[in-house]
Amino acid sequence: MFPLKDDVPSRHFPVVNLWLIIVNILCFVYQLSLGQEMETFIVAHGFVPVRFAAEQAGSVISLSGYTPIFSAMFLHGSLFHVFSNLWMLWIFGDNVEDRMGHGRYLLFYLLCGVGATLAQFWANPHSQVPMIGASGAISGVLGAYFLLYPRARILTFIPIFILFYLVEIPAYFFIGFWFLMQFLQGAAQQIAVGKGIEGGVAWWAHVGGFVAGVLLLYFFKRSSGDKSGQVWL
Repeated sequence: MFPLKDDVPSRHFPVVNLWLIIVNILCFVYQLSLGQEMETFIVAHGFVPVRFAAEQAGSVISLSGYTPIFSAMFLHGSLFHVFSNLWMLWIFGDNVEDRMGHGRYLLFYLLCGVGATLAQFWANPHSQVPMIGASGAISGVLGAYFLLYPRARILTFIPIFILFYLVEIPAYFFIGFWFLMQFLQGAAQQIAVGKGIEGGVAWWAHVGGFVAGVLLLYFFKRSSGDKSGQVWL
């Protein structure tokens, strides 16, 4: 299933959501400009669980060791990776920003990304593979949208063999099914990790980000009765 649009209009211009998309695109363009050095750049600025564990085990805790938790949110491994993530953010992020305000939404987004990273670290602290991508933070946005707009209609592209369908699906079903798939994939990956097989997708980051979004929503959402057209935080 691939979402095309929702039916919830924004009351305010989603300036933060748009800037998050732009910054992610600019970071990806910069990655491409590095050529063969891109892999070294990703290792340096992506979140590597085993490296983070080693840094925290030292006698002196360096703040620089926490930097990859944030920088990794703005790096991507391929054009499809960045496009699929930012498309989801484009569809669902504007409405969540609407209910939180610009400043709160930005902080919410970053905290969801942190929660996602720590969830993946908990699941596989010995991994040497750099974790990158905005999907953990965006999963938090999905978690908030799931609670805020459960009955919104999501126009969804569904390919079945050589045929495809366009179907309007309630948000609670679309996002609920998405979360179930992330959890099942994460459980399967955990079994594989136990057998020494390293996975390529940080499924538990998706799960952790979603849960973080659900839990943090209570602290970040504004009253639905706010009709102000002014700039607000």
